[in-house]
Amino acid sequence: MKLVWSPKRASGAYLDTVKSCGGLNRESSAAELISAMAAGWNAKLIVEAWFSGGATTTSVGLAIAARHSSGRHVCIVQDEKSKIDYIAAMQEYSGVSLPEVVVGEAAEVIETLAGVDFLVVDARCKYYNRVFRVAKLSHLGAVLACKNATQLGINHRIKWVGVLDNATRIVRSVILPVGNGLDIAYISSKGEKLDCQHSSGHRWISHVDPQSGEEHLFRQ
Repeated sequence: MKLVWSPKRASGAYLDTVKSCGGLNRESSAAELISAMAAGWNAKLIVEAWFSGGATTTSVGLAIAARHSSGRHVCIVQDEKSKIDYIAAMQEYSGVSLPEVVVGEAAEVIETLAGVDFLVVDARCKYYNRVFRVAKLSHLGAVLACKNATQLGINHRIKWVGVLDNATRIVRSVILPVGNGLDIAYISSKGEKLDCQHSSGHRWISHVDPQSGEEHLFRQ
């Protein structure tokens, strides 16, 4: 993945999410981190699959990230009742823009969206694995995040290699102890060649633009 990291956007989204969510708690800690990642990587198409009845703090964070990155934010909900409940919950947060809310099975709706570069799926959603598999990711790379990864007894990390198709190249993945487990995979850009047998010999070189503050990571 061609990472272009902006500390300014990331910190701005993080702080705005803290303010909007009313401080740190178990659920919002994941929301703030996700918001910072989406904004920091300047995501232009942010998509999330919302679990009906779940908290909306992650959505708040993603809406704020979209504002900082001038991106598009789409939330997929299961049915019309879920849509009504979701919109009502989001409207409780003043100053936060509503995303595009699309009704349908997440695994079907995601196939209609091309160029996804930041995707968040709740592990409690039906067929959450398939949502990741069929997503049409950006050719520049993408970040995939599975929230609540340990809540339903998923005690082991997601086998991303098995979840994603063979053409999708994973740069690296990590599971973080925030919320109820946040499993993240970084996907390479199209055309970036990864040598799995010699990946341990590669290094990441960081260059920070002194004017913009953006950090560029290059794989050597």
